[in-house]
Amino acid sequence: MILYHGSNVAIENIELSKCRPYKDFGKGFYLTDIRRQAERMAARTAKMFHGEPTLTSFEFDLNSALNQGLKIKIFNSPDEEWARFVMANRDINAVQPNHDYDIVIGPVADDTIARLLRMFIENFISEQQLVKELTFSEVTSQYFFHTEAAIKMLKKI
Repeated sequence: MILYHGSNVAIENIELSKCRPYKDFGKGFYLTDIRRQAERMAARTAKMFHGEPTLTSFEFDLNSALNQGLKIKIFNSPDEEWARFVMANRDINAVQPNHDYDIVIGPVADDTIARLLRMFIENFISEQQLVKELTFSEVTSQYFFHTEAAIKMLKKI
């Protein structure tokens, strides 16, 4: 499959040390299989940090990663488990990393979803209400690469 990374620069070498912490799945390299989503991220990043919106494409074979024994977590939808996982990774007071997955695949917690997560954390809505609201959100996708072994599974196109 082809995965895209939207940024303000082309990615020549992936350096995990340059990745920011406290994101949905933790500190790591993020991509998507939705080209339009990556294009929007590239435009947003270029606007925030200057530069030109740039897509970098990679080939990724999930079966090959599984066959090599990488630890992979897949969230098929924004459910309760996913919400707890995202909240734990975004928690700046928690010890990071808080998981040992090489690769995590699942929905993006966009601004609407992030607002719902905050409302849940602050006890304004129940876990059941959170899940109900999440089912109405536009689902996007992200592929998170957390380790050097995971990064080696990406082949730049």
